[in-house]
Amino acid sequence: MTPASFSDYRELARRRLPRMLFDYIDGGSYAEITLRRNTEAMEAVQLRQRVMRDVSTLSLATEVFGQKLSMPVVLGPVGMAGMYARRGEAQAARAAEAAGVASCLSTMSICGIEEVRQAVRAPAWFQLYMIKDRGYMRELLARARQAEAPVLVFTVDLTVPGTRYRDVRSGLTAPLPFWAQVARGIDGLSHPAWLYDVMLRGRPHGFGTLASALPHARGASEFWVWIRANFDPSITWADLAWVREQWPGPIVVKGILDVEDARDAVRAGADGIVVSNHGGRQLDGAVASVEALPAVADAVGDRLTVLMDGGVRSGLDVMRALALGAKACMLGRAWAFPLAARGGPGVAHMLETMRGELATAMALTGCTDVRAADRTLLARP
Repeated sequence: MTPASFSDYRELARRRLPRMLFDYIDGGSYAEITLRRNTEAMEAVQLRQRVMRDVSTLSLATEVFGQKLSMPVVLGPVGMAGMYARRGEAQAARAAEAAGVASCLSTMSICGIEEVRQAVRAPAWFQLYMIKDRGYMRELLARARQAEAPVLVFTVDLTVPGTRYRDVRSGLTAPLPFWAQVARGIDGLSHPAWLYDVMLRGRPHGFGTLASALPHARGASEFWVWIRANFDPSITWADLAWVREQWPGPIVVKGILDVEDARDAVRAGADGIVVSNHGGRQLDGAVASVEALPAVADAVGDRLTVLMDGGVRSGLDVMRALALGAKACMLGRAWAFPLAARGGPGVAHMLETMRGELATAMALTGCTDVRAADRTLLARP
Protein backbone atom coordinates (compact mmCIF):
# COMPACT_ATOMS: atom_id res chain seq x y z
CA MET A 1 0.00 0.00 0.00
CA THR A 2 1.17 3.52 -0.82
CA PRO A 3 -0.09 5.57 2.14
CA ALA A 4 -1.97 8.75 1.30
CA SER A 5 -3.76 9.56 4.56
CA PHE A 6 -3.99 9.05 8.29
CA SER A 7 -6.24 6.03 7.83
CA ASP A 8 -3.71 4.43 5.48
CA TYR A 9 -0.93 4.81 8.02
CA ARG A 10 -3.19 3.50 10.77
CA GLU A 11 -3.82 0.35 8.72
CA LEU A 12 -0.12 -0.14 8.00
CA ALA A 13 0.66 0.28 11.71
CA ARG A 14 -2.05 -2.24 12.60
CA ARG A 15 -0.43 -4.80 10.32
CA ARG A 16 3.11 -4.18 11.54
CA LEU A 17 2.66 -3.88 15.31
CA PRO A 18 1.78 -6.54 17.85
CA ARG A 19 -1.80 -6.09 18.99
CA MET A 20 -0.80 -4.77 22.42
CA LEU A 21 1.16 -1.85 20.97
CA PHE A 22 -1.37 -1.03 18.28
CA ASP A 23 -4.17 -0.92 20.85
CA TYR A 24 -2.08 1.32 23.10
CA ILE A 25 -1.82 3.93 20.33
CA ASP A 26 -5.29 3.45 18.90
CA GLY A 27 -7.37 3.13 22.05
CA GLY A 28 -9.02 5.44 24.53
CA SER A 29 -10.44 5.16 28.01
CA TYR A 30 -13.50 3.16 29.00
CA ALA A 31 -16.08 2.99 26.16
CA GLU A 32 -13.95 5.37 24.01
CA ILE A 33 -16.78 7.89 23.67
CA THR A 34 -14.47 10.90 23.89
CA LEU A 35 -12.02 9.28 21.48
CA ARG A 36 -14.77 9.02 18.85
CA ARG A 37 -16.15 12.47 19.70
CA ASN A 38 -12.79 14.08 18.96
CA THR A 39 -12.89 12.99 15.33
CA GLU A 40 -16.65 13.35 14.88
CA ALA A 41 -16.63 16.92 16.21
CA MET A 42 -13.65 17.81 14.03
CA GLU A 43 -15.38 16.43 10.94
CA ALA A 44 -18.47 18.50 11.77
CA VAL A 45 -16.54 21.79 11.51
CA GLN A 46 -17.43 23.13 8.05
CA LEU A 47 -15.03 25.35 6.16
CA ARG A 48 -16.24 28.23 4.00
CA GLN A 49 -15.20 27.79 0.38
CA ARG A 50 -14.23 31.06 -1.34
CA VAL A 51 -13.38 31.60 -5.01
CA MET A 52 -11.86 34.26 -7.27
CA ARG A 53 -9.35 35.34 -4.67
CA ASP A 54 -5.63 35.61 -5.41
CA VAL A 55 -4.12 32.61 -3.63
CA SER A 56 -0.99 32.35 -5.79
CA THR A 57 1.20 32.99 -2.76
CA LEU A 58 0.54 31.18 0.51
CA SER A 59 2.39 31.45 3.80
CA LEU A 60 2.14 28.45 6.12
CA ALA A 61 4.84 29.67 8.48
CA THR A 62 4.22 30.85 12.00
CA GLU A 63 6.10 31.43 15.25
CA VAL A 64 5.37 29.81 18.61
CA PHE A 65 7.28 30.74 21.78
CA GLY A 66 9.96 32.39 19.67
CA GLN A 67 10.46 29.31 17.50
CA LYS A 68 9.80 29.63 13.79
CA LEU A 69 7.74 26.78 12.36
CA SER A 70 7.31 26.03 8.67
CA MET A 71 3.65 25.25 9.46
CA PRO A 72 1.59 25.43 12.67
CA VAL A 73 2.27 21.88 13.79
CA VAL A 74 4.14 20.30 16.72
CA LEU A 75 4.73 16.59 17.22
CA GLY A 76 3.09 16.17 20.62
CA PRO A 77 4.35 13.92 23.41
CA VAL A 78 3.54 10.25 22.79
CA GLY A 79 4.59 7.61 25.31
CA MET A 80 6.64 4.54 24.39
CA ALA A 81 7.31 5.67 20.81
CA GLY A 82 10.59 3.78 20.90
CA MET A 83 8.57 0.56 20.92
CA TYR A 84 6.80 1.42 17.66
CA ALA A 85 10.01 1.83 15.65
CA ARG A 86 13.71 1.49 16.44
CA ARG A 87 14.69 4.42 18.70
CA GLY A 88 11.41 5.97 17.66
CA GLU A 89 11.56 9.25 19.55
CA ALA A 90 14.92 10.10 17.97
CA GLN A 91 13.66 9.20 14.49
CA ALA A 92 10.55 11.35 14.93
CA ALA A 93 12.54 14.31 16.24
CA ARG A 94 14.82 14.18 13.20
CA ALA A 95 11.82 14.05 10.86
CA ALA A 96 10.24 17.03 12.60
CA GLU A 97 13.44 19.04 12.42
CA ALA A 98 13.83 18.29 8.70
CA ALA A 99 10.25 19.45 8.13
CA GLY A 100 10.81 22.67 10.06
CA VAL A 101 8.37 21.91 12.87
CA ALA A 102 8.82 21.32 16.59
CA SER A 103 8.60 18.06 18.51
CA CYS A 104 7.97 17.37 22.18
CA LEU A 105 9.53 14.46 24.07
CA SER A 106 7.26 12.52 26.42
CA THR A 107 8.26 11.83 30.01
CA MET A 108 7.38 8.21 29.20
CA SER A 109 9.81 7.94 26.31
CA ILE A 110 11.98 4.95 25.48
CA CYS A 111 14.79 7.21 24.26
CA GLY A 112 16.12 9.40 27.03
CA ILE A 113 16.33 13.18 26.94
CA GLU A 114 20.04 13.10 26.19
CA GLU A 115 19.73 10.63 23.29
CA VAL A 116 17.08 12.71 21.55
CA ARG A 117 19.14 15.86 22.05
CA GLN A 118 22.09 14.24 20.31
CA ALA A 119 19.89 13.21 17.38
CA VAL A 120 18.98 16.76 16.34
CA ARG A 121 20.48 20.23 16.01
CA ALA A 122 17.42 22.06 17.36
CA PRO A 123 16.39 20.63 20.76
CA ALA A 124 12.96 19.14 21.33
CA TRP A 125 10.43 20.49 23.79
CA PHE A 126 10.00 18.46 26.98
CA GLN A 127 6.77 17.20 28.54
CA LEU A 128 6.43 16.71 32.29
CA TYR A 129 3.93 15.14 34.67
CA MET A 130 3.66 16.10 38.35
CA ILE A 131 5.47 13.44 40.38
CA LYS A 132 5.23 13.16 44.15
CA ASP A 133 9.02 13.12 44.56
CA ARG A 134 9.86 16.76 43.95
CA GLY A 135 13.56 15.99 44.14
CA TYR A 136 13.23 13.65 41.19
CA MET A 137 11.16 16.23 39.31
CA ARG A 138 13.90 18.76 39.94
CA GLU A 139 16.38 16.28 38.46
CA LEU A 140 14.23 15.75 35.35
CA LEU A 141 13.88 19.47 34.80
CA ALA A 142 17.62 19.98 35.23
CA ARG A 143 18.25 17.32 32.57
CA ALA A 144 15.77 19.01 30.23
CA ARG A 145 17.49 22.37 30.77
CA GLN A 146 20.87 20.75 30.13
CA ALA A 147 19.44 19.39 26.87
CA GLU A 148 18.37 22.96 25.98
CA ALA A 149 14.66 22.15 25.71
CA PRO A 150 13.11 25.51 24.74
CA VAL A 151 9.58 24.83 26.04
CA LEU A 152 8.18 22.82 28.96
CA VAL A 153 4.80 21.17 28.34
CA PHE A 154 3.29 20.50 31.77
CA THR A 155 0.54 17.87 31.44
CA VAL A 156 -2.04 18.20 34.20
CA ASP A 157 -4.84 15.82 33.22
CA LEU A 158 -3.21 12.56 34.28
CA THR A 159 -3.20 12.93 38.05
CA VAL A 160 -4.89 9.52 37.99
CA PRO A 161 -4.76 7.35 34.86
CA GLY A 162 -8.02 6.64 33.08
CA THR A 163 -8.79 2.95 32.63
CA ARG A 164 -8.21 1.83 29.06
CA TYR A 165 -9.97 -1.46 28.56
CA ARG A 166 -7.83 -2.45 25.58
CA ASP A 167 -4.66 -2.06 27.65
CA VAL A 168 -6.08 -4.12 30.50
CA ARG A 169 -7.02 -6.93 28.12
CA SER A 170 -3.61 -6.86 26.43
CA GLY A 171 -1.68 -6.94 29.69
CA LEU A 172 -0.06 -3.57 29.11
CA THR A 173 -1.39 -2.07 32.35
CA ALA A 174 -2.10 -5.23 34.36
CA PRO A 175 -0.46 -8.68 34.60
CA LEU A 176 -1.88 -11.46 32.42
CA PRO A 177 -2.45 -15.13 33.25
CA PHE A 178 0.25 -17.49 31.97
CA TRP A 179 -1.50 -18.67 28.80
CA ALA A 180 -2.47 -15.12 27.90
CA GLN A 181 1.20 -14.18 28.18
CA VAL A 182 2.06 -17.05 25.85
CA ALA A 183 -0.52 -15.83 23.34
CA ARG A 184 0.91 -12.32 23.53
CA GLY A 185 4.39 -13.69 22.90
CA ILE A 186 3.17 -15.61 19.86
CA ASP A 187 1.55 -12.43 18.57
CA GLY A 188 4.87 -10.63 18.86
CA LEU A 189 6.66 -13.40 16.97
CA SER A 190 4.08 -13.15 14.18
CA HIS A 191 5.28 -9.61 13.36
CA PRO A 192 8.83 -10.26 12.11
CA ALA A 193 9.51 -6.81 10.65
CA TRP A 194 8.71 -5.16 13.97
CA LEU A 195 10.57 -7.89 15.87
CA TYR A 196 13.75 -7.32 13.88
CA ASP A 197 13.56 -3.53 13.82
CA VAL A 198 12.58 -2.88 17.42
CA MET A 199 13.23 -5.92 19.58
CA LEU A 200 16.56 -6.89 18.02
CA ARG A 201 17.96 -3.60 16.72
CA GLY A 202 16.18 -1.10 18.95
CA ARG A 203 17.62 -1.91 22.36
CA PRO A 204 17.67 -0.80 25.14
CA HIS A 205 13.93 -0.91 25.82
CA GLY A 206 13.77 0.76 29.21
CA PHE A 207 12.00 4.05 29.84
CA GLY A 208 15.03 6.16 29.08
CA THR A 209 13.88 9.42 30.63
CA LEU A 210 12.66 7.68 33.81
CA ALA A 211 15.35 4.99 33.91
CA SER A 212 16.80 6.04 37.26
CA ALA A 213 13.36 5.90 38.89
CA LEU A 214 12.61 2.44 37.46
CA PRO A 215 15.85 0.46 37.74
CA HIS A 216 14.07 -2.84 38.36
CA ALA A 217 10.92 -2.52 36.24
CA ARG A 218 10.56 -5.59 34.02
CA GLY A 219 7.68 -4.63 31.80
CA ALA A 220 4.97 -2.13 30.94
CA SER A 221 2.55 -3.38 33.59
CA GLU A 222 5.12 -2.70 36.33
CA PHE A 223 5.64 0.73 34.84
CA TRP A 224 1.92 1.49 35.15
CA VAL A 225 2.02 0.37 38.76
CA TRP A 226 4.77 2.94 39.26
CA ILE A 227 2.67 5.64 37.59
CA ARG A 228 -0.32 4.99 39.83
CA ALA A 229 1.92 5.13 42.89
CA ASN A 230 4.01 8.16 41.93
CA PHE A 231 1.91 10.59 39.90
CA ASP A 232 0.62 13.28 42.25
CA PRO A 233 -3.18 13.66 42.53
CA SER A 234 -2.86 16.50 45.04
CA ILE A 235 -1.55 19.14 42.62
CA THR A 236 -3.16 22.56 42.45
CA TRP A 237 -2.40 25.75 40.56
CA ALA A 238 -0.04 26.69 43.38
CA ASP A 239 2.29 23.92 42.20
CA LEU A 240 2.82 25.74 38.92
CA ALA A 241 4.77 28.34 40.89
CA TRP A 242 7.13 25.58 42.06
CA VAL A 243 7.61 24.43 38.47
CA ARG A 244 8.28 28.03 37.45
CA GLU A 245 11.08 28.21 40.03
CA GLN A 246 12.78 25.29 38.28
CA TRP A 247 12.11 26.34 34.68
CA PRO A 248 13.25 29.65 33.16
CA GLY A 249 11.57 29.25 29.77
CA PRO A 250 7.99 29.10 28.50
CA ILE A 251 5.61 26.76 30.34
CA VAL A 252 2.62 25.34 28.48
CA VAL A 253 -0.15 23.72 30.53
CA LYS A 254 -1.60 20.76 28.64
CA GLY A 255 -5.02 19.30 29.43
CA ILE A 256 -7.32 22.33 29.50
CA LEU A 257 -10.96 21.97 28.44
CA ASP A 258 -12.77 24.37 30.75
CA VAL A 259 -12.79 28.16 30.41
CA GLU A 260 -12.33 28.66 34.15
CA ASP A 261 -9.28 26.39 34.12
CA ALA A 262 -7.90 28.44 31.23
CA ARG A 263 -8.36 31.64 33.23
CA ASP A 264 -6.67 29.96 36.21
CA ALA A 265 -3.74 29.10 33.95
CA VAL A 266 -3.40 32.77 33.04
CA ARG A 267 -3.51 33.80 36.70
CA ALA A 268 -0.94 31.15 37.58
CA GLY A 269 1.51 32.54 35.02
CA ALA A 270 1.37 29.96 32.22
CA ASP A 271 2.75 31.11 28.88
CA GLY A 272 0.48 28.82 26.91
CA ILE A 273 -2.12 26.10 27.16
CA VAL A 274 -3.04 23.05 25.12
CA VAL A 275 -6.77 22.52 24.79
CA SER A 276 -6.76 18.76 25.16
CA ASN A 277 -8.64 15.77 26.55
CA HIS A 278 -5.53 13.57 26.31
CA GLY A 279 -6.68 12.10 23.02
CA GLY A 280 -9.76 10.60 24.64
CA ARG A 281 -7.58 8.56 26.99
CA GLN A 282 -8.61 10.05 30.32
CA LEU A 283 -12.16 11.27 31.17
CA ASP A 284 -14.52 9.38 28.91
CA GLY A 285 -17.60 11.44 28.10
CA ALA A 286 -15.64 14.72 28.19
CA VAL A 287 -16.15 17.39 25.56
CA ALA A 288 -14.13 17.09 22.34
CA SER A 289 -11.06 19.32 22.23
CA VAL A 290 -12.27 21.15 19.13
CA GLU A 291 -15.63 21.80 20.81
CA ALA A 292 -13.91 23.36 23.83
CA LEU A 293 -11.44 25.37 21.76
CA PRO A 294 -13.51 28.42 20.67
CA ALA A 295 -14.66 29.42 24.15
CA VAL A 296 -11.19 28.93 25.62
CA ALA A 297 -9.54 30.90 22.81
CA ASP A 298 -12.06 33.72 23.24
CA ALA A 299 -11.43 33.84 26.99
CA VAL A 300 -7.63 33.78 27.11
CA GLY A 301 -6.23 33.84 23.57
CA ASP A 302 -5.10 37.45 23.88
CA ARG A 303 -3.11 36.69 27.05
CA LEU A 304 -1.32 33.44 26.25
CA THR A 305 -0.67 31.07 23.36
CA VAL A 306 -3.46 28.57 22.71
CA LEU A 307 -2.58 25.23 21.14
CA MET A 308 -4.86 22.22 20.76
CA ASP A 309 -4.72 18.48 20.22
CA GLY A 310 -7.23 15.68 19.80
CA GLY A 311 -8.79 14.53 16.53
CA VAL A 312 -6.21 16.23 14.30
CA ARG A 313 -5.74 13.82 11.41
CA SER A 314 -4.98 16.05 8.41
CA GLY A 315 -4.02 19.50 7.22
CA LEU A 316 -7.73 20.20 6.86
CA ASP A 317 -8.09 19.58 10.59
CA VAL A 318 -5.22 21.97 11.29
CA MET A 319 -7.09 24.60 9.24
CA ARG A 320 -10.24 23.97 11.28
CA ALA A 321 -8.39 24.38 14.55
CA LEU A 322 -6.69 27.59 13.43
CA ALA A 323 -10.04 29.03 12.37
CA LEU A 324 -11.43 28.23 15.83
CA GLY A 325 -8.65 30.03 17.66
CA ALA A 326 -5.60 27.76 17.97
CA LYS A 327 -2.16 29.12 17.17
CA ALA A 328 -0.92 25.63 16.26
CA CYS A 329 -1.85 21.97 16.66
CA MET A 330 -0.05 19.23 18.55
CA LEU A 331 -0.21 15.85 16.81
CA GLY A 332 -0.36 12.48 18.56
CA ARG A 333 -1.69 9.47 16.67
CA ALA A 334 -1.13 11.41 13.44
CA TRP A 335 2.63 10.87 13.84
CA ALA A 336 2.64 7.72 15.99
CA PHE A 337 0.99 5.59 13.29
CA PRO A 338 3.36 6.74 10.50
CA LEU A 339 6.30 6.09 12.83
CA ALA A 340 5.04 2.58 13.54
CA ALA A 341 4.39 1.95 9.85
CA ARG A 342 7.53 3.36 8.23
CA GLY A 343 9.78 4.83 10.94
CA GLY A 344 11.18 8.33 10.50
CA PRO A 345 10.47 8.39 6.74
CA GLY A 346 6.82 7.71 7.54
CA VAL A 347 6.71 10.72 9.86
CA ALA A 348 8.43 12.85 7.23
CA HIS A 349 5.93 11.77 4.56
CA MET A 350 2.99 12.39 6.87
CA LEU A 351 4.21 15.93 7.57
CA GLU A 352 4.62 16.67 3.86
CA THR A 353 1.16 15.25 3.19
CA MET A 354 -0.27 17.42 5.94
CA ARG A 355 1.54 20.46 4.54
CA GLY A 356 -0.08 19.89 1.16
CA GLU A 357 -3.51 19.40 2.71
CA LEU A 358 -3.16 22.61 4.71
CA ALA A 359 -2.05 24.58 1.66
CA THR A 360 -5.03 23.29 -0.32
CA ALA A 361 -7.42 24.18 2.49
CA MET A 362 -5.93 27.68 2.64
CA ALA A 363 -6.28 28.21 -1.10
CA LEU A 364 -9.87 27.01 -1.21
CA THR A 365 -10.92 29.14 1.74
CA GLY A 366 -9.11 32.22 0.45
CA CYS A 367 -6.66 32.32 3.36
CA THR A 368 -3.18 33.31 2.22
CA ASP A 369 -1.49 33.42 5.64
CA VAL A 370 -2.10 30.92 8.47
CA ARG A 371 -1.50 33.69 11.01
CA ALA A 372 -4.66 35.43 9.75
CA ALA A 373 -6.90 32.38 10.06
CA ASP A 374 -10.08 33.13 12.01
CA ARG A 375 -13.75 32.23 12.13
CA THR A 376 -14.51 34.00 8.89
CA LEU A 377 -13.12 30.82 7.31
CA LEU A 378 -15.97 28.76 8.74
CA ALA A 379 -19.23 28.09 6.97
CA ARG A 380 -21.01 28.39 10.31
CA PRO A 381 -18.92 30.77 12.46
